[in-house]
Formats: sequence, structure tokens, C-alpha cells
Amino acid sequence: MNAFIQAMPKAELHVHLEGTLEPDLSFALAAKNGIDLPYETPEALLAAYDFHDLPSFLAIYYRAMHVLQDESDFFDLTWAYLKKARSQNVLYAELFFDPQAHTSRGVAFKTVIDGIRRAQEQAQSELGMETQLILCFLRDMSAESAMATLKEALPYKHLLIGVGLDSDEKNNPPLKFAAVFALARTEGLKLTMHCDVNQLNTLVHIGQVLHDIKVDRIDHGINSLEDPALCKIIAERGLGLTVCPVSNRFCVQDLTASHLRKMLQLGMRATVNSDDPAYFRAYMNENLQALLDDGGLTIDEIVQLVRNSFLVSWISEERREYYLNLLDAHVQAAA
Repeated sequence: MNAFIQAMPKAELHVHLEGTLEPDLSFALAAKNGIDLPYETPEALLAAYDFHDLPSFLAIYYRAMHVLQDESDFFDLTWAYLKKARSQNVLYAELFFDPQAHTSRGVAFKTVIDGIRRAQEQAQSELGMETQLILCFLRDMSAESAMATLKEALPYKHLLIGVGLDSDEKNNPPLKFAAVFALARTEGLKLTMHCDVNQLNTLVHIGQVLHDIKVDRIDHGINSLEDPALCKIIAERGLGLTVCPVSNRFCVQDLTASHLRKMLQLGMRATVNSDDPAYFRAYMNENLQALLDDGGLTIDEIVQLVRNSFLVSWISEERREYYLNLLDAHVQAAA
């Protein structure tokens, strides 16, 4: 089963590029940019990853980004992730990035997106890996900042497939950003929002995401299972849910495998993703393997979760059919 998972064609729809910053690269960029890190070695930095919920994770996450300074840093960050993902047979990925986390400390938007784009192009030409980019707004910053970021991004709209919403959810409901997402939709961008696990007013937030923002996809969304009416809407609309099992095991002490099984049983298009793999020490294959080994999911359930990733991805029908045919051929060859 390990070999089957390793070789299975995959898509990843929920990965934060800033969350792929491995300790070795962090040290290399810090040395290049003359930044002192409060750790002697990459191993010491890794040992300092002490988080048990969303706020404690975010505190470490944002502090680590300061080593990202120029275009080549964003290229190196993205290229390292894309090589790793492709080695695990991820053929298609939709990548989150957080421009406000960089522009707020003086790094130009153009610097960020140019570096990322150059790595995307290199992955396409050298690895045969297809990617698209999702701009995320930081929900613990103001709606005005998000709107300014969207307007700054519009000249680069051709490089984006959609916009998202991440960071600390507490007291930052989806409706806070309604005008920003309405403008993004009129500009032809797809919409997704994080509904993190076990957050304050989570069912209210999921309701806003569905009824007011009218997203095209939901990131995480595990708590929707607490309300049959929400589950029914999500299933009827065919909305994808980008669940991150190993991330959940860190942040809520639950792999959420039983939740994934329930979603599949209800006809909800749940998917599996790595979220911030450098911090949670698990890329796509490790997440799928954990569901099989620790979560008790069957191989058929694993295949359905991977199939859902292609079904809810923001690609053309032609490309979707191409990837699904590859997946079917892999399953049939193993039968």
C-alpha cells in the first residue's frame, strides 16, 4: 500500500508556500540576507516548533518568514516545494501565498509574485508539473488592507486563479471581507475561505461562507459535520473541502480520519492536503499514509479522496479528464 500511495497521481489544493519553508532553507536564506536566527542549527529550529493550536502555530509561522527578502528567495522557497511535491507524484497543485505578510514588512508585491511565478514556470518545463496560484488575505488584518492588496494584485490577475482567506479566525468572520471577495468575483477570480477546525462561532462562519460569500470551495470545513443542513448544501453544490489531516493532529490533536470518512459517506467532496508541511513534517504522501496506517481508512477511501482533489480543482474539463484517466490507470494496474 505504501508503494501504491507513493506512485498514485495526486493533486494538492491546500498548501501555503510560506508553510513549506524547511529549516535548512531558512538557515541558508538567513545567512544570505544577513539575518540572525535565535537557533544554532536547523535541527534546533525544528525542535522549537512547539505548537498545539492555531494561534501558537501562527506565532512561529510569521516569525520565520523574515528570511524571505528578495525575488530569488521566493523562487527558492517555491522551487523547493515543487520539487518535493513532484517527487511524491503530485502532478497538479494550487498554491496559497500571503502577500500581506511580506508587504507589511517592506517586501514589494512584485518581488513576491515574480519569484513564485518563475518557479512555477520552471516546474512546468522541467518537472511537467502544473500549478496555479491563490492569493490569500490575512483575516487578522483589516478589510481595508485586504482591499488594497487585491487592487495591487489586479495587474497580475492573469497569474492568479483565485483568492482565499487565512490566518487567525477568532473575531474575524467571513463577512468582514464580503466587499473584497465580491470584487474578486467580478474580476473573474475563484473564491475560497478557511473555516479552521474548532474555532469560535465556526458554524456561523461556515454559514456566511456558504450563504453570503458563496465560495467555490472551503478550506478545512470539518465542523460542517455538526450541522446536517450545512452538509446538505455543501454536498448539493459539489463544493470541495480541503482537509489537512496531519495539520489537524497538531492543532486539534485529531487526525480527523473519521470526519473524512463521514464526509465521503455524505457525498461531500473532501480532499487531503499538507497545509504547512515544513512545520507539520508531512507532505502529501505522509498525510495519505497516516490516514491509512493511523486513521484506519481503506484504500478505496484514499483513492476517492485523491479523485475528489481532481474533481474540485480549478482546471479545465480537458485537464481534469486527463488526470482522472491517469488515476484510473494507476488503480487498475494495481488491481
